[in-house]
Amino acid sequence: MKRIIYMDNNATTRVAPEVVDVMLPFFGEVYGNPSSAHTFGGEVGKHIRRAREHVASLIHASPDEIVFTSCGTESDSTAIWSAIASYPEKRHIVTSRVEHPAVKNLFEHLAKKGYQITFVPVDRQGRLDLDYLHDHLRDDTAVVSIMWANNETGVVFPIEEIAAAVRRRGIVFHTDAVQAVGKIPVDVQQVPLDMLSLSGHKIHAPKGVAALYIRKGTRFAPFLIGGHQERNRRGGTENVAAIVGLGEAARLAAAKMKTAGEKSSRLRDRLEAGLVSRIPKTMVNGDPRHRLPNTTNISFEYIEGESILLMMDELGICASSGSACTSGSLEPSHVLRAMGVPFTAAHGSIRFSLSEHNTEDDIDYTIEKLPDIVARLRSLSPFWNAEQAA
Repeated sequence: MKRIIYMDNNATTRVAPEVVDVMLPFFGEVYGNPSSAHTFGGEVGKHIRRAREHVASLIHASPDEIVFTSCGTESDSTAIWSAIASYPEKRHIVTSRVEHPAVKNLFEHLAKKGYQITFVPVDRQGRLDLDYLHDHLRDDTAVVSIMWANNETGVVFPIEEIAAAVRRRGIVFHTDAVQAVGKIPVDVQQVPLDMLSLSGHKIHAPKGVAALYIRKGTRFAPFLIGGHQERNRRGGTENVAAIVGLGEAARLAAAKMKTAGEKSSRLRDRLEAGLVSRIPKTMVNGDPRHRLPNTTNISFEYIEGESILLMMDELGICASSGSACTSGSLEPSHVLRAMGVPFTAAHGSIRFSLSEHNTEDDIDYTIEKLPDIVARLRSLSPFWNAEQAA
């Protein structure tokens, strides 16, 4: 059987065995509708309440502040559409230049509808220009949406400071925390944000389930209007098995976060050091201090990242060239372009994102194989050959 080394955990994670175990009964004998009045349905409702408690505990929220959704994109869209619906007189929005497509593309859509969007720039290490952000908050700003941690570089933004500044102006603040929750501590009691998105398949729960945190007292307009589910905040019959799985994954993430993070950061640093020392014209992208423990983004100059991925895949090494939501695009990452990464490097960027399941053998195998892949591709690159001849 082909060896598989999976280092694309920011795209999706393996569903934990414990999560699978708690989900299985809801595909068989425990099949009632939690909205039904009879006892059989009511028993299912108890499991949803327990899952809500686990998700709330992971981010230090109250259970009634958690709304289950189908994915991180739905959570993001719900938060943003709610903010602009709640303040229809306000036509200005603030976000960053490095948001996930779930937020970036929605704001580009809203710009076509007449909204004015301010995109906050980042520096060469992917750090937000906080002065620019503060200077562009306005009385007619409906919402500020800034991600907690970048999905491509792992850079962690100073969300507490940003949220406090936005709160002082009386503006709704939303954060896409899909990559942060479960990897680093997230405490909504310490950060004065209004809404926060998280997603199950980033923390070893199944795909197709997520949550939106809505602080008590925040004006809210539902995105999906239908039945009374989720306290009238999200219509539609609950995806019970997936919600129960998300609850268990949240419980596990809270228990394992410290040890899993320490292991991932140790392996990440080993990978970076091994590749940078063995492959010339290689750079690590992003703030080396303020980043997720599991993520590194490395550029190999003068070659295409897609070619690197294809050759790694032949050896069973799975990584990515950025967000899975932009996979297949030949354009350089919008995140790296916003950071000012040179074109010759941005095209050859690879994101490695680890989990607790990765081992030192995985890292050492990658360090062994990747230098030869890069050398072979560079031998075919006219840009590399011109650089060597100069």
